[in-house]
Amino acid sequence: MKIINAKVYTEEGVFAEQDVCTDQERIAERSTDDTVIDGAGCYLIPGLTDLHFHGCVGRDFCDGSHGSIEAMAVYEASQGITTIVPATMTLGRDTLREICAAAASYPNEKGAVLCGINMEGPFISLAKKGAQNAAYVHRPDAEMFRELNAASGNLVKLLAIAPEEPGAMECIEQLKEEVVLSVAHTAADYGTAAEAFRKGVHHVTHLYNAMSGLSHRSPGVVGAAADDPRVEAELICDGIHVHPVTVRQTFRMFGDERIILISDSMEAAGMPDGEYALGGQKVIKKGSLATLEDGTIAGSVTNLMDCLRTAVQKMQIPLESAVRCAAVNSAKTVGIYDQYGSVTPGKVANLVLLSQEDLSTVQVILKGKCI
Repeated sequence: MKIINAKVYTEEGVFAEQDVCTDQERIAERSTDDTVIDGAGCYLIPGLTDLHFHGCVGRDFCDGSHGSIEAMAVYEASQGITTIVPATMTLGRDTLREICAAAASYPNEKGAVLCGINMEGPFISLAKKGAQNAAYVHRPDAEMFRELNAASGNLVKLLAIAPEEPGAMECIEQLKEEVVLSVAHTAADYGTAAEAFRKGVHHVTHLYNAMSGLSHRSPGVVGAAADDPRVEAELICDGIHVHPVTVRQTFRMFGDERIILISDSMEAAGMPDGEYALGGQKVIKKGSLATLEDGTIAGSVTNLMDCLRTAVQKMQIPLESAVRCAAVNSAKTVGIYDQYGSVTPGKVANLVLLSQEDLSTVQVILKGKCI
């Protein structure tokens, strides 16, 4: 296959008009397939990687079934999210083990490629549990993590931890070489967060959400993360979780090399308004907002490609930066950039053509095939 006349997102992070060839499942210097796609009027970008979402189309990763994972993977791929790292919730040990085991045995035959697991619980703060289930909050425990990761076939790529909790710092010391650790659902102050970052945590889960705010006397987790050039931060750009002004300020503080766009979507994404569930709790979807019965925001109902569009069209983030944060940085974080995340010969041909006019999806190419 040969794609011509498109503006291609390059490894340098800019758009340039050039031809791109694919051969079977890979991007190639030349192709044995004489199919030609005219990309005139389009941007060609790498498929996105969502490293933090819980569900979509009425399914949840915590269902712990191949059927749910596959339904999610097919939907995500249709939206241009071609590699996925779905997230668990704060649940019981046995349930988490079953979820991990389901992921370990998932055949990865249809839709987006399951590249790992984001374990967003149970090592969190009760004070900042957000939409997590308080009944299953657990003190940080390295051996429990190792047990669950073994059940997953070592698929866990990210592990959330509240650094102020008893045993957290010791847990960080033990696990920092085994998994990407992320400060999350935390009441930590600046000093505690900064200490966690010094000890080896280099990631923050959905910045601003489920943590103390940034203020002039109490900079908190946000200030500590911005202060440390080794730390990257997830950002939900669905137009609900973080105000557009704050999104722009965050890009100024961190730069687009340290921000990862995520959707944090739950099972109501891609579904009509109504009642759904998250971590065993009732969720009400109305328009673009999903909440628990007490009004707590319960994840988003927006996929990552729509978050990218919102960032560009409603928050004035440059497209080049948004693509970097949704495709490149995310792939690097979970260690798959050697195969995914850029339009580079030798990598898997996961590509998306977007209209230059409104960023609507014109064509998704998954493993070298148009879907």
